[in-house]
Amino acid sequence: MRIGLIAIDGCFGSAIASIIDIVRVADGARGDVDPRIDPIELAILGPKRRVTTTASMTLSVDHPLSESAEFDVVVVPALGTLTAAATNDVLQSRDARSVIASLGRLDEATTRIAAACTGVFAVAETGRMHHRRATTSWFLGPEFLKRYPTVALDLDTMVVVDGNLVTAGAAFAHIDLALSLVRSISPDLAQHVAKLLIIDERPSQAAFVAYEHLRHEDPIVVEFERFVRARLDEPFNVASVAQSLGTSRRTLERRVRAALNLTPLGFVQRLRIERARHLSATTDLTSAEIALRVGYANAETLRSLLRRERRRS
Repeated sequence: MRIGLIAIDGCFGSAIASIIDIVRVADGARGDVDPRIDPIELAILGPKRRVTTTASMTLSVDHPLSESAEFDVVVVPALGTLTAAATNDVLQSRDARSVIASLGRLDEATTRIAAACTGVFAVAETGRMHHRRATTSWFLGPEFLKRYPTVALDLDTMVVVDGNLVTAGAAFAHIDLALSLVRSISPDLAQHVAKLLIIDERPSQAAFVAYEHLRHEDPIVVEFERFVRARLDEPFNVASVAQSLGTSRRTLERRVRAALNLTPLGFVQRLRIERARHLSATTDLTSAEIALRVGYANAETLRSLLRRERRRS
């Protein structure tokens, strides 16, 4: 497998380094796992001869973007931004536009595209994610949905594979993305590399999503979140809540789905689980007492939801 890792000025140094290290360890260890595994090559692609990452790491670019089609996989790492505004600015830069244009020219029948964190935005700019599943940084989910409403965004999953398109979550999900690429070559090799580097995979971002930090601008969704947060211990009825907010059930469901990619009930359940975990970690309340404080009549219902979340993660 030939892997082309795209790098532009300001991209996350940790993202670049983790992918390089995991791929090179995999290549070095493949003979110990199965001598039949072909060599795994990795090269840096970029719009200029040298790039500097956020960690002031300077990389020599091995191939220009025009040669991207020569690789089996092209990887787009995080752009080095943490806000929607900064991500938009980078996407408008000359280097990023060059990357987007080169991605748009790739033939998915012969070249797989992999991206993580804000790098997923660059792939989405090509239009390749239309009606396809993907993930990205959980805290930029609302902005991603706003920009690319036809993408089926899954913020719970760390790595999403849809055909020849592979996407991963926030910055350190580059580790999971690299392991996913190795796994596509050999599951045994990926497991061996994970053991060598003591990598515990995180197949879900759900544990890291603190929904109060999600940035969404829809006033109805903002008021909905405030309303239910103040009443998590009360029974939830979407029609009654919509009426209290001065809107219709259908409008509320549509707006919440657009902003958060969840149903109103699904969002309330996530808030309740978030609150329950916080109370469990910071108080001496019993399971039954915590259940009542987050709107469940008994502790078993809450435990069932928590078990379901753990299975998903």
